[in-house]
Amino acid sequence: MKRYLKGTLLLGAAAASLNAAGYKLPEQSISSMALGAAYVAHTTGADTAYYNPANMAFMDPKSQFVEGALTLVHLPSIDFEGKQVFRIPGPPGFTLKSADGSTKTENIPVGHLFYVSPAFGNWRFGMSVTAPGGLSKRWDDPVQKLYAEEFTLKIIEANPSVSYRINDQWSVAAGVRMVYTDGRVKSDGYPVFPPIHMARDMKGDSIDWGYNLALSFRPTKDWNFAVTYRSNVDLTVKGTATLYAGFGPNPIYHGSAKVTVPLPATLAIAAAKTFDDVLTVELVYERTYWSKYRKLDFDYDVHLPAFDDPIDKSWKDSNTFRVGVSYRYNDRLTLMAGYAYDQTPIPDRTLGYELPDSDANIFSAGFLYRQTENFEWGVAMLYDHKKKRTLSLGDNDSGIVGTFKKGGAFLTTVGFRYRF
Repeated sequence: MKRYLKGTLLLGAAAASLNAAGYKLPEQSISSMALGAAYVAHTTGADTAYYNPANMAFMDPKSQFVEGALTLVHLPSIDFEGKQVFRIPGPPGFTLKSADGSTKTENIPVGHLFYVSPAFGNWRFGMSVTAPGGLSKRWDDPVQKLYAEEFTLKIIEANPSVSYRINDQWSVAAGVRMVYTDGRVKSDGYPVFPPIHMARDMKGDSIDWGYNLALSFRPTKDWNFAVTYRSNVDLTVKGTATLYAGFGPNPIYHGSAKVTVPLPATLAIAAAKTFDDVLTVELVYERTYWSKYRKLDFDYDVHLPAFDDPIDKSWKDSNTFRVGVSYRYNDRLTLMAGYAYDQTPIPDRTLGYELPDSDANIFSAGFLYRQTENFEWGVAMLYDHKKKRTLSLGDNDSGIVGTFKKGGAFLTTVGFRYRF
C-alpha cells in the first residue's frame, strides 16, 4: 500500500516538471527547426543569441538583428498494448489487469523571440525568450488515469547574454538563464487492492536560475568550431496538492506541496564546414546530464509517511548526434535539412505512463526566403519518430508490462528575420 501511494500520488508533480526537459524542445527558430538543431557552430541570425552567443561577436557590428517564430507542436497519441501489475495479498502476490489504451492527441503553440544588439567595441548583447521544454500527456483509459490522467507542464526561459570578441578567430560569451515553470498533475481511479477511490490534483510553479557559456573558433572563413554549455537549473516547484485515498468525499490532504527536480545541464560540441560559399554541413554532439535526476522527494506541510519517502529514479546521461545541411540556392533562397539520433535517458525500470519515452530518429527540413535586403521569412518542419518500447514482466518498478508504440511529434515553425 505504501509503495502504491508513493508511485501513484507523488510521481506526478515532480516527474512532470522534469519530463519537460526529458521531452525537451531544442528547436527554437526557423533554422534550428529545419536543421534538427544542428545549429551551433554556424549560426546566422538573431537566434545566435540562444544557440551560440559567442557567434554574436562575428556578426555585422553596425547592425541589430531581430527574429521571431511560432511553432505548432503536434503530439499524436501514444498507444499501449499490455497489462498492469497490481499487488494483492496472498500468493502469488500480484494480479495482471488489461491496460490497453491511448493518450489524447495534443496541439501546443510555442513562441520564440531573439535579439542581437550592435557591437560596443568588442562587446555585444543578446536576448532570447524561448520554450526549451514542455509536456502534455492525458489518458482517459482506467488503468492509465490512475497514474497519469493529466501531466501538463509549461517552461519559459529568458536568457540575456554577452559576447566578447578576442580577435578575428576567437570569441567567448556568457549568459543568465531565468526559467519559469508552471505545471499541473491529475489522476483518478481505483486500484485492485485496496479497491478504494484514489485521486490527486496538483498545481505548482517556480522561477529558477542558471547560466550558459559559449566558445567559438574560426580558423578560416570556411570552418567554424564551437562549444556551448547550459548549466543545470534546479526547478523548485511550489504549489498546492489535494489528495484522496478512501471511500468518502473528503481529501486526506489539502495544502502546500513542494519538490526540487533538475533541469539538467547540456554540453554541445559542434563543427561546420562551408563549401564554395553555398553549402554548409554541420555536425553536433550533444550530451545531456540526466543522471542528476537520482530520486524524487516530495514535501508537504505535515509528515505523511505513505507519501513523502524518496522514490528512486536513476535516469542516465544521454547522447544526441545531429547533422545539418544548408544550401544557398541563390541570393534569395536558402534550403535546409537535418537528421538526429536522440537517446532516451529513462531506464526500463523507471519508465512511466506520464512520459513513455524511447530512442528517436529525427528528420527535418525547411527554407529561408530573403524578401528584401533586410527582411527574411521562412518555414520549417520536423518529425520525431519514436521507436517501439516493450517491457516484460519484472522489468518495471511500476508494474507496466507491454509495448508503447506510435507517438513522437510533428513540429511546424513559421517565422521572420529582420536586420536594421
